[in-house]
Amino acid sequence: MSSTSSSSVFTAHSALTPHGWDEDWADAFAPYAAEGLLPGRVIRVDRGQCDVVTADGVLRADTAFVTPHDPLRVVCTGDWAAVEPDGNPRYVRTYLPRRTAFVRSTSSKRSEGQILAANVDHAIVAVSLAAELDLARIERFLALAWESGAQPLVVLTKADLVPDPVTLGHLVQDVETTAPGVPVLSVSAEQGEGLDVLAAVVAGGTAVLLGQSGAGKSTLANALLGRDVMDVQAIRDVDGKGRHTTTTRNLLVMPGGGVLIDTPGLRGVGLWDASSGVGQVFAEIEELGRGCRFHDCAHESEPGCAVLAALDTGELPQRRLESYRKLMRENQRIVAKTDARVRAEIRKEWKRRGALGKAAMEAKRGRVR
Repeated sequence: MSSTSSSSVFTAHSALTPHGWDEDWADAFAPYAAEGLLPGRVIRVDRGQCDVVTADGVLRADTAFVTPHDPLRVVCTGDWAAVEPDGNPRYVRTYLPRRTAFVRSTSSKRSEGQILAANVDHAIVAVSLAAELDLARIERFLALAWESGAQPLVVLTKADLVPDPVTLGHLVQDVETTAPGVPVLSVSAEQGEGLDVLAAVVAGGTAVLLGQSGAGKSTLANALLGRDVMDVQAIRDVDGKGRHTTTTRNLLVMPGGGVLIDTPGLRGVGLWDASSGVGQVFAEIEELGRGCRFHDCAHESEPGCAVLAALDTGELPQRRLESYRKLMRENQRIVAKTDARVRAEIRKEWKRRGALGKAAMEAKRGRVR
């Protein structure tokens, strides 16, 4: 269709603008508009059906037409869908190509990914200050967030539980060191602290709210909405954790602009082909690695390793390197399950390291003799 027709598609469905509808989405939807289909954004998915908000209101649609064997291609909250104008039941015919997608591994034993949210601009990682900070888990969330194509933001919730500003400042600094290039914001939904800054971020597009159960995501969503929409459950005093409050992913329009996708608490956060995301989380290690003698240095025991040198001088904390190694190994295993080329490269690397170890042992025996 012509650009004029695309513009008319945008205008005809301008009521969707608060949900993220723009000229680019209208242009992508133009061929489906010519077929008489309706554009809409998926605000909730439940057992093969979904709620889709259209210019005429919210309708229920079946996703049977777009339920392929690949779990990453199922309809997801945040998708822009092409929906039949009528019918009983109605069907989603397809969804528009995603700009971004937040994906995790469903299980370390299966080579399957699960898409949690689509077309997200900001990935908000909620971390509760009611419990001790788990920096490794924050790094894991951030790796997936960077890989999704969204801009990460770490929000330290329940800041009112840390009344000492010096202590709170140290906690923020610890997370900032763990999350290079990522804004870190402390908020208190109970007292309203930091909510104006967070609302301004959310107003810039679509944000997804991620975190463990008990991180205060639903309380935070209610505070941003200005009303109680999400159920909130009590948190155990002993460990700061709670049961899942949100059971489905819901897309909510914010009063100050933008949309927020609230998600259930995630117990497991497995990586899914997130090598570039891991690299961004550990940007300082990647930068140090460029100074290693060998371009394929594994930062284990190789001579001339700039990463190990930084470790010896204290420039690089041991915890950061161990976390980097763990996530890189995990990601490599996940990718190897579905990529024969990667499996071959891993076997080749094992053989290379084995040969190096054997040579080192023989050289050591020669010196002993």
